[in-house]
Amino acid sequence: MMSLLTMLGVGVAAAYLEQMVRFRRAWQRLSVSRAAPPAAASAPPAFSVLIAARNEAANLPNLLADLVQQHPVPGGFEVLIVDDHSTDATAALVTQAAATVPFSLRLLRLADDPANPSGKKAAITAAIAAAQAPWLLLTDADCRVSPGWVSAFAAEVEVRPEVQFISGPVLLTGAGWLATLQGLELAGLVGVGAASIQLNAPTMCNGANLAYRRGAFEAVRGFAGNEAIASGDDEFLLHKLHQQFPAGIRFLKTPEAIVRTAVQPTLPDLLRQRVRWASKWKHYQTAAPRQLAVMVLLANLLFPLGALQWWWRPQDGLWILGTWLLKLLGDVVFLSPVLRFLGRPRWLGWVPVLQLAYGPYALLVGLLGLRGGYEWKGREVK
Repeated sequence: MMSLLTMLGVGVAAAYLEQMVRFRRAWQRLSVSRAAPPAAASAPPAFSVLIAARNEAANLPNLLADLVQQHPVPGGFEVLIVDDHSTDATAALVTQAAATVPFSLRLLRLADDPANPSGKKAAITAAIAAAQAPWLLLTDADCRVSPGWVSAFAAEVEVRPEVQFISGPVLLTGAGWLATLQGLELAGLVGVGAASIQLNAPTMCNGANLAYRRGAFEAVRGFAGNEAIASGDDEFLLHKLHQQFPAGIRFLKTPEAIVRTAVQPTLPDLLRQRVRWASKWKHYQTAAPRQLAVMVLLANLLFPLGALQWWWRPQDGLWILGTWLLKLLGDVVFLSPVLRFLGRPRWLGWVPVLQLAYGPYALLVGLLGLRGGYEWKGREVK
């Protein structure tokens, strides 16, 4: 007879598989947005593209070149770049580009006074105060966008007038095994975020690709209540908006909306980024992301804990093997359609490789995130 610990492992694996099947079905129910003919009496949507930048002189030319290539959008769009105390040529580059690009490009700078806030939330808040459009579209300075990026969001706004917040897909790019594993991990997060939005229980989104109405941002008082938390400019806002506009949250499932950004080049860089992400978990006020985080962590610990259990009770070996297979089946079932959408179906073969290291990695990142404190872009964040 198997031990109680093994029985718990089987239960966790079965629950995880059931959840992944639900997420797959939700992902597949997401429709690809298509533009509808504009109503004669309605004003076309217009967008303010907001970009927070700190020491991004090497990356901004690529993003600005992508924005120059955007398809025409009814109402047009403007671009606001907020310089967050850069020490490189970021500000000079933006000033120079403003004279040549075919859209309105404005540079804002956060004040140097130490008493004033800094960081991404402060930069976004400053940009929103200066923005002129009713819709705010956000990405990061180190991202690349397709020519149909803005128009994809415009199409969603046009056909769904009730929408208040739109989360978009993000794809990591790079070469090598570490890049592939990072890309696979983020693909899972993107898919889970999309599926949970479809299930009307939003858990996560990515600040590198999202849009929201200025009026909705103001209705929930923006980042009020979590200004002191360095991370979470995306997910805390998602949760607040869902509470006030439960029918107004959408995921934009269309290839034109995919934003691409480079992977972290080294393992220490990766850990710093993931600890920054994890640092906001303890501040979640809604139950859905907390419950999902616990389930995913327990499921990923099945492999290292199961190996120890197998060594201690070899008679439970077949049951432990079964829990591993259920966990992997859940990942494959869910990730298959997500990876096809992202154009990376071959990453599916890396799922067993990622799983071998993911349990200890997730536990370490989670604990460091709960502890708080990390270094990011040359700043020590408490």
